[in-house]
Amino acid sequence: MTALAGARHCDPSLVDAARRGDTEALVSLIAAAQPDVRRYAARNCRAADIDDAVQETLLLLYRRVGTLRAVTSFSAWLFAVARRACLRLLRRATATAESSTDDVEARLALLAPEDIRIDLSRAIQSLPDHYREVILLRDIEELSIDEIAGVLGLTRESVKARIHRARLMIREYLIRD
Repeated sequence: MTALAGARHCDPSLVDAARRGDTEALVSLIAAAQPDVRRYAARNCRAADIDDAVQETLLLLYRRVGTLRAVTSFSAWLFAVARRACLRLLRRATATAESSTDDVEARLALLAPEDIRIDLSRAIQSLPDHYREVILLRDIEELSIDEIAGVLGLTRESVKARIHRARLMIREYLIRD
């Protein structure tokens, strides 16, 4: 994924004016960056966290644009802020999920196998496409990490990270249900 394509094309003078405290420039910069931040969050956050990640990112842009040292690093900075927001929200959901694991196991023990299949299918469908793809290849097609990396043109590390994140998202979905 490229780093926030539209944010990269923001007028450097707009970024500089916002950095120096021009309120109109800051509002314009936030409006220009919002669609790209949303696209990034939709691709890298859980569906339930997209709005929160966008809001956190834009709020940090509002508060901290003045600390930006170089105008040319705006898109990389904004990309990093959005990435950290997604990861923070995922960690928060995972911590909550781990605390209620016993409840989930008890609930799943009472469900019929068909109900479990339906819940799991819905959880997989709720994943962003790039996470769903690796889970299906690994857990349904039973491909190895190397085979998945070859099919998708990714590194082993990327495949492992996507599988890990996808499983966390599935677990969170099942706990929430």
